[in-house]
Amino acid sequence: MDLLEVLNQQIIVCTRCPRLVEYRAEVARVKRRAYRDCEYWGKPVPGFGDPHARLLLVGLAPGAHGSNRTGRMFTGDSSGDFLYRALFETGFASQPASVSKDDGLTLRDAYISAAARCAPPDNKPTPQEMRNCRPYLERELELLKKLRVVVTLGRVAFDVYLAILRNEGKINRRSDFVFGHNKEHRTGPGQPLLISSFHPSQQNTSTGKLTESMFRAVFIRAKRHLESG
Repeated sequence: MDLLEVLNQQIIVCTRCPRLVEYRAEVARVKRRAYRDCEYWGKPVPGFGDPHARLLLVGLAPGAHGSNRTGRMFTGDSSGDFLYRALFETGFASQPASVSKDDGLTLRDAYISAAARCAPPDNKPTPQEMRNCRPYLERELELLKKLRVVVTLGRVAFDVYLAILRNEGKINRRSDFVFGHNKEHRTGPGQPLLISSFHPSQQNTSTGKLTESMFRAVFIRAKRHLESG
C-alpha cells in the first residue's frame, strides 16, 4: 500500500470533529428523498486521483448528498458535474461525468483534495474544524512529489492553502495574495504555481458568476504551465 493510500485510510476513520461526525451520520441515516434507496458513504472523504499528479485541486468540503453520499470527491452533485466536464475537456479526466465511485472515472496528472473532509451543516465548516483537518492536506502536499500547479476552488480553499505556506515559512504574508478567478500567484522559487478560481457551486454556476468557459480557462492555464517545462 502506497503512502497516499495509507493517508486515505486514516482520513476515512477520522473522528476529530464531533459536530461533523454527528452531522454526516445523520444525513446518511435520514437521506434525501431522491436518494432514499442509496447507501450513503457517511464518512470523511479521502483524496482522489493520480498519485503522480502535477496538478492538485483543493475544494472546500464534501456536499451532504454528493460526496458524503458517494464517497468520492466532487461526485454525485452539480458541482462535480461542472468540474469533471471541465477536467475532461482539458485532458485531466477520462470521462465528463462522475456519478459513483465505481463509474470507471480516472484522473490523469491531477489529484483532488479539500480543505475539510466531512460534509458540514450549511456547507460551512468552522475555523477549528478546518484546522483539525489541515494536517491531511499538508501531508498530501508532502506526498505529491511532482506538483507544479495548485488550483484552489473558492476563497476558503485559497486561504487554507496560503495558511499552510505561511506556517511552513514559504511565504511572508497571506495578505500579499489577493483572491480572484483564474488568477496566477507566484509563491516563491521551487513552489507550485497557485491559480485561484471561483468554486463550481450551484450558486455560482446557476447565476452565471462562473460559466463553463470561465472554468475551463482555469485548467487550460494550468495545462499550459505544465506543458511549458
